[in-house]
Amino acid sequence: MKERITAVTHFTNAFDGTLALKEGFVEIGGQAHQLTPYNMLQGALMACFHATFIEILKKKRQSFDKVTYKTSGEKRESVPTTIEKLHIDITIFGASNELATQKSFELAAKTCSIYQTISQVAELSFTIHYQA
Repeated sequence: MKERITAVTHFTNAFDGTLALKEGFVEIGGQAHQLTPYNMLQGALMACFHATFIEILKKKRQSFDKVTYKTSGEKRESVPTTIEKLHIDITIFGASNELATQKSFELAAKTCSIYQTISQVAELSFTIHYQA
C-alpha cells in the first residue's frame, strides 16, 4: 500500500501562515521567526538525505558522532524561479570509516526521494569534511 502524506496549511490574507501536521506546527511567512518556502525545502531535503544516510550506514555497521549540513545555492532568474544549483557542505565528526562514510553519502544521494525530486530541476552536489 502506498504511503499517504497529508498536511494542512492555514494562511491569513497576507503571507502569514501555519503548517499544521500531526507532529506539530511550523510558522510560515516572511518574518524573522517564520520559515520561507525555500527554508522548508532545504530542511526537507536535509532531513530526508540524513535519514537515508543513517539507514545505509547502519547496514554497513559504521558509526559517527554527529554531522552538520549546510546548504547553499542559486535560484533561476526566470519565472518560475526554481533552484538552479544547490550544494550541500557536510561536516561529519567521528566517522568510524571515511571511505564507507563517503560511499554511504553517495548512495544516499542516489536513493533519497527528495534529493532525487529536486535533482530533476537543479544541479545538486555535496562536499564532505571529516573531523575527529
